[in-house]
Amino acid sequence: MRAIELCQHHGLVSVAFPAISTGIYRFPADRAAQIAVSTTAEALKAAPAIARVIFCCFSRESAVLHAQVMAEFGEPCND
Repeated sequence: MRAIELCQHHGLVSVAFPAISTGIYRFPADRAAQIAVSTTAEALKAAPAIARVIFCCFSRESAVLHAQVMAEFGEPCND
């Protein structure tokens, strides 16, 4: 993921991603959460300096879906 690469390159330790495209564009929210979390988790393997990733969810449903996927990866979810 290019965003993670850029964070690593510039020495950033945290990044936030908005959970988008699931509203008016009607992309399935469960699929969006799976893609976002799994892609980010994979990219973080090559970016040890990044200590915090925030998924900005605009609904409780989206937050729950992201938390569920994060749990599958063994990652804690801090509301």
